[in-house]
Amino acid sequence: MMTYVVQLYVEQLAAVPETALNGTKIVVIGCGDWKGLSQYKENTGFNGPIYADSNRKLYFALGMDIQSLATAPSGQQKPSYITEGSLSNAWKSIKNGPLRDPSLIGKQGNFGQLGGDFVFGPGNQCTFAHRMQHTQDHIEVKDLMKVAGVTLP
Repeated sequence: MMTYVVQLYVEQLAAVPETALNGTKIVVIGCGDWKGLSQYKENTGFNGPIYADSNRKLYFALGMDIQSLATAPSGQQKPSYITEGSLSNAWKSIKNGPLRDPSLIGKQGNFGQLGGDFVFGPGNQCTFAHRMQHTQDHIEVKDLMKVAGVTLP
């Protein structure tokens, strides 16, 4: 289970047409408990693999060691995946998680753990890395797809 802001980002990833991927795989890895993954897939419409790294070993191995609840710095344009304000996003995070399934309370992982966006390949080679500096810092999906060699319609 991830925050609603991340859910909005994953919804944009889910909107990338399968035909545009041309063999490229999009994988989502969250730091919450695996028990919330099926609900998360349902909430986002994401059909690709989603994994849980609840101990954050992979996060730390990839250099994603920032924990912060800071939003975008004043004056910085918000990314396209953030379409509503913070209060609305917080409410939807609660509504789509613990209110929908109370057994998920406490299973969301570290709220402050920031993630990143990576492109791997060919093989295990990392060809692009973006580590988030604040909670609204995912790279735009169109830009991520471009560095991954995916042409969007």
